[in-house]
Amino acid sequence: MQKLRLFFILFLLPMALFAQQRTKIYVDRFERSKIDVKNNVSYLRKPVFRQDNAILTCDSAVFFEKLNIFEAFQNVHINQADTMNIYSDHLTYDGNTKIAHLTNNVRMVDQESTLTTNILDYNMASRIGTYVEGGKIINKDVTLTSQNGYYFANTRDAYFRYNVVVVTPQTTIKSDTLRYNTLTNWTYFYGPTNIKGKDDNLYTENGAYNTKTEYAYFGKKNLYTQGSKSLKGDSLYYDGKAGYGKAVKNILFLDSEDKTLMRGQLGYYYKKDQRTLVTKNAHIGLGTSDSIMVKDKKQPDSLWLGADTLETQMVLRQTLKLIPAPVVLKDNEIGSEKKGSNPSPQKEGKVAPKPKAPILPKDSLTTKAVLNRDSSSKDSLAIKKPAIELKKDTAAILASQKAPPKKDALAVAKNKKILKDTVPINPLDTVRARIIKAYHKVNVFKSNMQAKADSLFYTSADSTLRWYYDPIMWSDGSQQTGDTIYLQMANKKLRSVQVLQKAFAVNVYKDSAKFNQIKGKMMTGFFKDGKLNDMYVDGNAESIYFTRSDDGKAYKEMNQTVSSRIKITFKDGQINRVLLIRDDEGAITPIELVKEEAILTGFIWKPELRPTSKAQIINPKLVPKNVKKAAPALKPKEADATTTPVKKQ
Repeated sequence: MQKLRLFFILFLLPMALFAQQRTKIYVDRFERSKIDVKNNVSYLRKPVFRQDNAILTCDSAVFFEKLNIFEAFQNVHINQADTMNIYSDHLTYDGNTKIAHLTNNVRMVDQESTLTTNILDYNMASRIGTYVEGGKIINKDVTLTSQNGYYFANTRDAYFRYNVVVVTPQTTIKSDTLRYNTLTNWTYFYGPTNIKGKDDNLYTENGAYNTKTEYAYFGKKNLYTQGSKSLKGDSLYYDGKAGYGKAVKNILFLDSEDKTLMRGQLGYYYKKDQRTLVTKNAHIGLGTSDSIMVKDKKQPDSLWLGADTLETQMVLRQTLKLIPAPVVLKDNEIGSEKKGSNPSPQKEGKVAPKPKAPILPKDSLTTKAVLNRDSSSKDSLAIKKPAIELKKDTAAILASQKAPPKKDALAVAKNKKILKDTVPINPLDTVRARIIKAYHKVNVFKSNMQAKADSLFYTSADSTLRWYYDPIMWSDGSQQTGDTIYLQMANKKLRSVQVLQKAFAVNVYKDSAKFNQIKGKMMTGFFKDGKLNDMYVDGNAESIYFTRSDDGKAYKEMNQTVSSRIKITFKDGQINRVLLIRDDEGAITPIELVKEEAILTGFIWKPELRPTSKAQIINPKLVPKNVKKAAPALKPKEADATTTPVKKQ
């Protein structure tokens, strides 16, 4: 506001000095007159006054020639340089200051706009009009009203103060202070302003908007809202016709409906497909139903995701390829969840080898076949698909039916045409769902789950996070790796995880002395109360795990198993039981005979890459503290030639 006052002082001062150059008012003609000689006052009928480049007319006037002032009544008209016309019912004009005070039904008209008010002061020298009791400017299809207004005819600028409202075919602007140029159609804001469109609104306290091109930029306390979505940024640029926006520095995108929050330092918005793209320290938060205790206070446990680039959009649900929720069918097979179906009760398989099995010779490990079995064979899990029920032979049915009577043939034909031309309405055709794309250096943090990958895709339609290209996921003391990882949520809680191709899981005890390992073509794990509860491994499933004494203080033996399918149960984040379900064999080695670390082919252990906090997602440059170092590079060891695995019957 201080800058606006300074502008008026600097602009009006030279104009005021210029106005001091007095010139005489001339009366060019009139129809009749009455002159008061004593007071030097003329009463004129239909006079025509002239001063400099202005012509002033009215129905009647009182002219004080000595004072160089006149008062005009009814049908007042001022024409200045053939470009400005002012009309009113009453006028008091001072030829010395060149200020016209017009009242009642005032209209000021130039080449582009019309100003209407009840009281207007117009400076003929500076060509500035002022009103303080409400006014309206109409400029083609733009209407502007305010309590106070200042119109500069030379520059076509109009300044407005208090209760300012600008109405265009596309928007309604409400502001405290603004400037509008009737020639360029640019509107400049100097205070709290709302620009309301058909279905959106933009708030700012400083910026500019072109009512013709619909281009805008804003620079202070900016907030764009559309339904449940909002976008903030230190600087916003928007092209209304193109439906394209740009946000710079301290960007915040929020969708209150699906509890999505996205931040970054550079963002782009595309209104047509409701797409937002954020880069430069981009991260997003997804609301969940979980909670954690922070300093004895319960706080929401949101899922935080960071990447080089984040993109979110609302798309038609029918265009998405959804991931069905995995369920356990009978015989411990993994299938897809179907509506209204009840999975068969789980059938336990064989428990992994116990100590009563034959003991291996001293100084031996398991055979190469057990340790280095290639997991690329075709014995992988096939997800069962429901059989498709074939329709009966329609032609046979029609052949057995009699033809309709001749008199009804036309009606039948019409009915067939109606049915053929009718398109069935599917409500899902209009349902939209949010998708999130993240690419390059993807990191995810939640108190009970962390992950890292090159790229990610998520949609609220199936609540599944899909990690691609070298993904790693951690949960408590477990790590999963593979070609692709699907993490599915239900009711905003962790439900299941699937690792596809080259699936490998590592689980460690708190002392991290030994690595429990599981591998196969595919792994399917299920969560309970936010923790990994059980896991099914299919396709050349192999495992190495270490058992402990009853008090948990010492290791007892190393168990090695091979099976078509393995089920693993977890307790307190650690392997509790390993069950062999099909085509199983195994071997046991007492811990004192295990002299070197035994690992399976494809072993990966990367604790140093694990995100450790929300702060690390928000600022990737933060170095996590107290992170365990990566395990040394270990090569799979071949067993002694005399060692043979123990076949379980």
